[in-house]
Amino acid sequence: MIDLYTWFTPNGRKISIMLEECGLEYEVHPVSLGKGEQHQPDFLKISPNNKIPAIVDTDNGLSLMESGAILLYLAEKSGKLALTDEVGRWKMMEWLMFQMASVGPMFGQVHVFTKYGEGKNEEASARYLDEAKRLYGVMDERLENNHYFVGDQYTIVDIAIFPWVGRWDWQTIDLGEFPNVKRWYLEIADRPAVQKGWRIPENDQPLPIPE
Repeated sequence: MIDLYTWFTPNGRKISIMLEECGLEYEVHPVSLGKGEQHQPDFLKISPNNKIPAIVDTDNGLSLMESGAILLYLAEKSGKLALTDEVGRWKMMEWLMFQMASVGPMFGQVHVFTKYGEGKNEEASARYLDEAKRLYGVMDERLENNHYFVGDQYTIVDIAIFPWVGRWDWQTIDLGEFPNVKRWYLEIADRPAVQKGWRIPENDQPLPIPE
């Protein structure tokens, strides 16, 4: 049993989608960011950086924070959604780090300055939106000759990136300008596990589907 501490953000959705995809039994513990529950002492024992998602594996008592580490752990525990050959494993690590170091932080800043802070800091909004568009270009080029981010196999990398691309509307991005990303996004959005994971914990944000 996996205890999942999460909220309906891109980082949180990575793990609920992963758990649905790999079929591990889990129990959801919502951590409302709006109510500041991520700062509660009991949660800080599990996630000292006061961020969701976090998990506790009741099989061995292990607690983990940081979505990338959790994805790797769940892939190893389930034996699913990761490449194990030497070259494939390192390419998977490469693109997972791309998400953790670039896509997540930069798209998150676009959300702050473009969606929630519209008009408050035009210089910052332009800077982060330009960087987001550059990253979409990197992803589009990667997916031109690769069905998924690590070749022909759907992996934790796709799961890590998908919820962030799922906020293209918040980022004022036209997915039509990135046809390979759009093709990839629509294919993954059609997966039942992704659709279910998007709704965990229960929320009123539909999975966005571009025209």
